[in-house]
Amino acid sequence: MIGADVYIIVKEAATKWPDNPAVFDQYGSLSFSELFAQTESFRLQLLDAGIGKGMVVGIKAHNSRNFIISLFAVIGCGATAMPVSHQLKKPEIDEILEEAQLHAILDDGSGIHAYETPGIVFTLKEGYFNFNFTGKSTANRFAPHVANPAFMRFTSGTTGKSKGVIISHEAVLERIDAANKGLQLNHTDTVIWVLPMAYHFVVSVVLYIRFGTAIAIAKDFLAKNIIDITNRHNGTLLYASPLQIRLLANDKSDEQLPSLKKVISTSAAISMDVCTSFKNRFNIDVSQAYGIIEIGLPMLNYIKSAEHPDAVGYALPDYQVDILDDDYQPLPAGSMGHLAIKGPGMFDAYLNPPASRNEILKNGYFLTADYATKADDGLIKVVGRLKSVINISGIKIFPEEIEGVLESYPGIKLARITSNPHPLLGEVIEGEIVLQDGASVDTEEVLTYCRKRLSAFKTPQKLKIVPALPETGSGKLMRY
Repeated sequence: MIGADVYIIVKEAATKWPDNPAVFDQYGSLSFSELFAQTESFRLQLLDAGIGKGMVVGIKAHNSRNFIISLFAVIGCGATAMPVSHQLKKPEIDEILEEAQLHAILDDGSGIHAYETPGIVFTLKEGYFNFNFTGKSTANRFAPHVANPAFMRFTSGTTGKSKGVIISHEAVLERIDAANKGLQLNHTDTVIWVLPMAYHFVVSVVLYIRFGTAIAIAKDFLAKNIIDITNRHNGTLLYASPLQIRLLANDKSDEQLPSLKKVISTSAAISMDVCTSFKNRFNIDVSQAYGIIEIGLPMLNYIKSAEHPDAVGYALPDYQVDILDDDYQPLPAGSMGHLAIKGPGMFDAYLNPPASRNEILKNGYFLTADYATKADDGLIKVVGRLKSVINISGIKIFPEEIEGVLESYPGIKLARITSNPHPLLGEVIEGEIVLQDGASVDTEEVLTYCRKRLSAFKTPQKLKIVPALPETGSGKLMRY
């Protein structure tokens, strides 16, 4: 198996914990030995179909054991795997096929079909995959500027064009070992999985298999179902987005989560009010994690999650996290600047235009496009995204702060802050809000609420109630 370093993970897990559950999903329980046997069988079928080194294969599938099986089977052939969300629309799928120059695609039939013709049908023990070659010549090697690529994923693209991020086998192994120094998962743990696997797979799915952790896949993220699956499988870690944590905090039942040891919020910033509500409901602190596809999981807030749930935490042992000025020099504690990270497991390159990691780094740092602060003790708080900054008379304003205040108002489910040009001030702030089911609010009262909690220049000039706000596939708010 050429270039199959990561594939060995599933084989080793089957040797170490053969009878332990690897996955709980809609089909039941799957042990690590069964996971490896089904993965190896599928890998051999893909080899026979012509998948091999130098190729890139898209995997469009919903959250299930088959997503995991296909992920490992593809890289076990020496090819690069690129997960594709089953929630994408046809134009988005077509764009990915073209941009990524995929040689082939696997499709489990959920969502919009990637191809009208069925192609080859691979039958797995549970479910199936349609398999199609895209017509791209296999003589055109995928990402020749990267040695031993394992995975590729496009960034979320909340603002601007998303980029194809390529991660080698070596980088995958480095980053999951570094991440688990913070997560500290092992074969006695069960992770409750509610996030889309297509956007979270290296320092989650692959990491869990490496350390023998079971994955209990929730069928959706309704609070009742998350509570049920956690208690049924004695879940020890919930890895979720702020939206899912907010829904749980609002649950009106009296059921508790006695087996749950840790709750990690990721994908987007979470407000202190949501963390407090969750703590009051379940008596468990919410810890933020800072995950980024180019690096993995370099920061985690276990230590001060009770006092500072709004912080993304401290750098994990193998990482150096600094706040830099515009010349990429470290700033003193307490200063606001560019959030920059050094450490193992960094991405190897971008796809288009081809650019190696060393071409992207600044003084050895990866710049995250976030503004942040770092306290004397090293605690990091993200202030906002570089591309979302609003400029009012030369003062930087971060939409995330204002959105957090709006979302703390009773009845408001989600908020988005934008700006419009102003001849005198440069920009003025406006807001859109989505209400919780059955709720109603007076926008003037909401603005008064904001004025009591925000400086005058941060308070929105207008508020508009909208039925929904667009989000990326990974759950991040999409901005203009």
